[in-house]
Amino acid sequence: TDPTGDALAAAAAASSLVFLGTGCSGALPDARCLIQPSAPPCTVCSQALSLPPDRNPNYRCNTSLLIDYCHDNDTHKYILIAVGKTFREQVLRWFVHHKVPSVDSIILTHDHADAVLGLVDVWVVQSSNHRNDVDDQVAVFLTQFTMDSVAARFPYFVKRELEEGDETARLDWTIIESDVNKPFVSSGLEFVPLPVMHGEGYVCLGFLFGRKARVAYLSDVSRILPRTEHTISKSGAGQLDLLILETNQLHGVGNGRSCHLTLSETLMLSRGYALRKPC
Repeated sequence: TDPTGDALAAAAAASSLVFLGTGCSGALPDARCLIQPSAPPCTVCSQALSLPPDRNPNYRCNTSLLIDYCHDNDTHKYILIAVGKTFREQVLRWFVHHKVPSVDSIILTHDHADAVLGLVDVWVVQSSNHRNDVDDQVAVFLTQFTMDSVAARFPYFVKRELEEGDETARLDWTIIESDVNKPFVSSGLEFVPLPVMHGEGYVCLGFLFGRKARVAYLSDVSRILPRTEHTISKSGAGQLDLLILETNQLHGVGNGRSCHLTLSETLMLSRGYALRKPC
């Protein structure tokens, strides 16, 4: 049956999460499986082309989360966490499907290609008055380490003046700390940085957020640091409503050199956190 007017109004007045991608850096299907097929062919990548993406668990873009945050006055702000190599495709598939008109702010987890290279296409999801308008920029939150990396790759993003006719995003860079005790506010919503290891020697950020429901988002993890574990545990910030925790390998246990968790490690870790409504 068609939803009633009241139901539509309630949905429009609610915040929501849109998973733009939950895939690895190379995304799925893996192009190598399709242009150099094995015998027999890879069933996962073959299926990834056989069904529409919205009904296909094996079609996955780079990991990215869009937060549709509804303020108390029912206005919506769209906050993007990570903007990877497949961002343009995510816009065409999911922004159109969910009727997302623009992005208000961006939070970067780390400087890897699958988290930042989509910055080159951010200008297409800015309101038209954002383009080349110094007074109306999109806020980007990132660590100093990531800022230095982005500036080296995209110097034209950080220069003050653009030439007439340039079509590039105008971004307002804000440095955040990898510190659970130093939250920041993006488009009216508070975020607590959650530092994790993404391979030994490399720190990536997850985030804790949500006013009415508490969400912990950890997209690129090999090991959770004690201070982050305390923050999202019952002994720290309280019980969670939703824990979003990655896995990048179906079987086995990590060998200590991996940048990601295996499924068994993810399941073991998830059991250690108290969720108000366990899934």
